[in-house]
Amino acid sequence: MSVDTSKTFLITGVSSGLGRAFAEGALKAGHHVIGTVRRAGDAEAFTALSSDRAHPLVLDVTDYDAIPAAVAEAERQVGAIDILVNNAGYGHEGVLEESSMDDLQRQFAANVFGPVAMIKAVLPGMRARRQGHIVNVTSMGGFITMPGISFYCGSKFALEGISEALGKELAGLGIRVTALAPGQFRTDWAGRSMDRTPRSIADYDAVMDPIRAGRQAKSGNQPGDPARAAQALLALVAAEQPPVRLFLGEDALKLVDQKFDAMKAEIAAWDTLSRSTDFAS
Repeated sequence: MSVDTSKTFLITGVSSGLGRAFAEGALKAGHHVIGTVRRAGDAEAFTALSSDRAHPLVLDVTDYDAIPAAVAEAERQVGAIDILVNNAGYGHEGVLEESSMDDLQRQFAANVFGPVAMIKAVLPGMRARRQGHIVNVTSMGGFITMPGISFYCGSKFALEGISEALGKELAGLGIRVTALAPGQFRTDWAGRSMDRTPRSIADYDAVMDPIRAGRQAKSGNQPGDPARAAQALLALVAAEQPPVRLFLGEDALKLVDQKFDAMKAEIAAWDTLSRSTDFAS
């Protein structure tokens, strides 16, 4: 008798980019995928990937009030969710001083608050079953930073911190949490999906103009292969002891190593002042 080893994934943002690659990889591996899309046309395209295992869910992850009922209905129709992949989100490019508070609120709504709302919707079932894996797609920009994407980095830093703390809360309940941090992948993230604030302050031209031009030039030529990222995701969720954080791409690893070295040097340089704030013993 064959044993069914398939899992049920809930992946947000499957209409394009890494989300579509993750869904395609999971479907090819024989899993069921509930995939969130925002438009009916995208739902039809997703169903076409697999008539019996691709299950579209029309849902905007920033519509927090709609999420619990939508997830409950998806589980009723498809089955218990084994793996949540919080992938939906977007990048905002803009100097902080030139960007609005509305820009910041929209960035956090999609990249932080939406994923948290999805987590809260799946956790009751995962707790009851004492199993599950939550994968929050962050970014190398959730650990290293670059000028011109401060709101984006802030949102991904927040999701990294939430992921790490949540993993400690759930450690005794059989539920794993991983922050999946990609480097540059060949998607539309830096192209049509990027929200860009118009330039207005000349003082930032020297730092911002080359960055904006370089990012647009690289769009479509990034080193990361989304299909290989999907295979990495499958390996991650199959691991008995998955990591708290997994970086994807040599570019991410290189920049993270550089930051570690810089942090260690700076901490050592300011060690005496750091220790000076305790009460005298």
